[in-house]
This record gives sequence, structure tokens and C-alpha cells, in this order.
Amino acid sequence: MNIKKIFSIHLNNITWPTKRQENNEHWNVSGVLKKNSNQKFKFDVRPMFQMLNNQLGKKGTTASKADKIVFETDKDWVIIDVPELHEYVRKQSVKIVQFEDLLNKLEWNIYISKV
Repeated sequence: MNIKKIFSIHLNNITWPTKRQENNEHWNVSGVLKKNSNQKFKFDVRPMFQMLNNQLGKKGTTASKADKIVFETDKDWVIIDVPELHEYVRKQSVKIVQFEDLLNKLEWNIYISKV
């Protein structure tokens, strides 16, 4: 099962994007987070990848129409607010951010246990 389907078990009122939406708007699934919200959000749930420096990475774009970006850890799904992330990147004047910095410096993060 792929990461999008696995994460989607935490959503109600699921909508899947068209290929055009997924490619041009950069979101992978839309829905309401069970137990965490009553608002429908678009989620970027693409998996992380191995970068040249052996760290895990994830690319993003300010053109994204996703409301939230989802990171998968061993124990949790970590959901980060995209507008807050964009504001952080703009204020810091950086193009690369460390995941741990996002966990410590952003306020909207939601953690959903995988167990």
C-alpha cells in the first residue's frame, strides 16, 4: 500500500486529485482529519527521499495548493501547516530547512501516532 492510502485512513470525506491537480497543484489527498479538525484540507503526502548527503529530504514549492504537508516518521505522522512553513522560509531567507527546526519553531504541527 502506498503512503497516500496509508495516511488517508486518518481522514474523513476523502477526495483524490485528478492527475492534473496532483501535478500542477502539488497535493495528493483531501479530507477532514479525524479527531483533529472539522475542516477539509488538501495534503501533500509525497514520501521523503534520500538526498546526496545521506539525509532524508522532501521538495516543496510555494506554488503548492496544499494546505498541509505530511511527514512520516517511525512513530508518527507529522502534519505541518503550509502557509506557516512558507512564512518561516521567507523570514529565514532559506531554501533548505531542517525537519527538526520545523518541529521546534512552527506552532501548528499536529502529530498522529502510527501505533
